[in-house]
Amino acid sequence: MTTVLVVDDEPQILRALRINLRVRQYDVRTASSGSEALRVAAHHPPDLVILDLGLPDLDGVEVIHGLRGWTDAPIIVLSGRSDSTDKVEALDAGADDYVTKPFGMDELLARMRAVSRRAIADGDTPQVRLGDLVVDLAAKRVIQRPANPESGEGDRASKPDVRLTPTEWHLLEVLLRNPGKLLSQQQLLAEVWGPGYADATGNLRLYMAQLRRKLETDPARPRWLLTEPGMGYRYQPDPGAD
Repeated sequence: MTTVLVVDDEPQILRALRINLRVRQYDVRTASSGSEALRVAAHHPPDLVILDLGLPDLDGVEVIHGLRGWTDAPIIVLSGRSDSTDKVEALDAGADDYVTKPFGMDELLARMRAVSRRAIADGDTPQVRLGDLVVDLAAKRVIQRPANPESGEGDRASKPDVRLTPTEWHLLEVLLRNPGKLLSQQQLLAEVWGPGYADATGNLRLYMAQLRRKLETDPARPRWLLTEPGMGYRYQPDPGAD
């Protein structure tokens, strides 16, 4: 059973989430302050954390730092703050996603499923399907295959691989190894280009556009490589994808 830690100082939200998640067979632990959240997490290590930023004792970002010192459990920030600066700060501290209050339960559940799928263990050689394309991260190949292998199409046609530059590969791999996770622009720039490129957002926009042109069926309406305006980017797997 998946253990979820819900941290919020609003009793009605704690109660609503506890009831809704337990009905869906989650083991739910709750906390109404940052210090209580860290204590509960230490005694009952969570598989996933839903965390409000506006807590009475500690700022939510401090709680994220505290959790990230020892756990990689996905963290979804749940907050009434709409300023993108707060969202980016939480993401850079180690949060995986951000849901703004008021929120729908269906949306939160979908985000929970997405972040729970995100971790691909080191040493795996994953293949990720994007429509008719299969991205083989181990072989660094993008292979064109039909979505319906029983059709017999594509295997005999010997379609060429989609060619990506080394930088395109690096950016794509970071996104695909974090399915459903919202990655801030700063995170991606530091990971792909290095610490000296923190302000090179133009690079990021250019290479995301190139990846969409090569991988998306409709680059103007991307299905997998999504933009979160003012915040960053995410790879969104198809529903039910591993």
